[in-house]
Parts: sequence; C-alpha cells; structure tokens
Amino acid sequence: MEDFKKNKRVTFYIDGFNFYFGLKRTRKSVSGWKRYYWIDVVKFFESFLGEGQILEKVVYFTASPLSPAKNSRQSAFLNMNKAINGNRFEIVRGKYYEKPFTCPYCSGAISKPEEKRTDVNISVRMIGDCVLDRTDIVALVSADSDLVPPIEFIQEHYPDKAIKVYFPPSNYSNDIKDNLIHHRSKPVLLIKNQRRFEAAIVPDIVQHGAKTYTIPDKWKGE
Repeated sequence: MEDFKKNKRVTFYIDGFNFYFGLKRTRKSVSGWKRYYWIDVVKFFESFLGEGQILEKVVYFTASPLSPAKNSRQSAFLNMNKAINGNRFEIVRGKYYEKPFTCPYCSGAISKPEEKRTDVNISVRMIGDCVLDRTDIVALVSADSDLVPPIEFIQEHYPDKAIKVYFPPSNYSNDIKDNLIHHRSKPVLLIKNQRRFEAAIVPDIVQHGAKTYTIPDKWKGE
C-alpha cells in the first residue's frame, strides 16, 4: 500500500509594522521598493511554500494609526487584501496610544503615538495555533527579538512544529538568528527576494465584486 503523506500546513504571522517600516527604510536607499507597499501579501508569502506544503492562512498583526491619513492608507491596503483573499487573510489589531514624555530640548510635556500589543498578540496566536494543532509550520515575519521567548516555547514544547522566520527588508535580529542556527535553521532575508515582491504587485485599482480598492496617492510613483 502506498504511503499517504499529509501536506504540511503553513501559517504566516506578519508583524505588520516591522514589515511596513522595513519596506519604508529600504525604499529610502534603494529605488523601486515603494511599489511593494501595494502587494497581495498572500500571493507573496505563498510563493515561499515548498513541495508538500499548503498555505493555511496569512495573519497580519497591526494597529490602526492615530493619524487619519495614515489610517486611511493602511485601511486601503488591508481591505484590498481581505477582499481578494477572503478567509486566507486575517487581520489582528493591537492599539495605538499617546505616550507622554519630556522633550529633551525644551523640557516640555509632549506625547507621541506608540503601538502596543502586537508582539503579545503574535506570541499568543503562534502558541495557540500549536496547542490547537491548527498549523504544522510556524512562519514568523518579523525581526523583533521580543518574539524569541514564544519561539523557544514552541521549540521546547511542540518540537513537531517547524519554525521558519522571514526578516523584513532592512530589519535584522541577531537574537533570532542565533536561535535558528542553534536549531539548524536560518532566517530568510526578504530583501533578497525582490522578484517575489514584483510578482505580487497588484494593479493600482483593484475591482472585486461591486467594490473598488485604489492605491493611496502617496504610494504612487517613486
């Protein structure tokens, strides 16, 4: 009787701000990268799947910016991806807060927005999906060293679950890299995968059913 080999389910957990600001830093020094703000993220990460692997889901962790203009751009990107990918794309939101601090120049009391909960949300979801056996391969898209503890927890308690890490462009973590090397793996550097970004670009105007999704004006051109 022929052996039946079940396909390995792969779930991508994207640290949205780590991913976006990695792209933003890269495009300041390398021309052309602004085009990759407006991509089909499911198509992009699905292109990394190997033989015998299937995409379970892409989970995008972020928070709504306090700036109306920034929030509008983010919403356009997220809504477009949700529309074209359906249940294969999930959004998990954290929070933005105004964090008070003292200005180092004038000693006045000012505030700045600070994103919260994303690393906790990612940690809980990765571990939860392992506990509930919802995935076989945990694919983390982040270079945030705060995510080393959940990686170590999964490695210790769920050794049958494989872990892959993808570093967003211009972002790097020696702590995560050292952990992976210890477990005979290594991070994937997305900055070296420009062709995959190119292949995942969507038209400036995406029509899906009765709805239209348009690239934000600020994201057009280079």
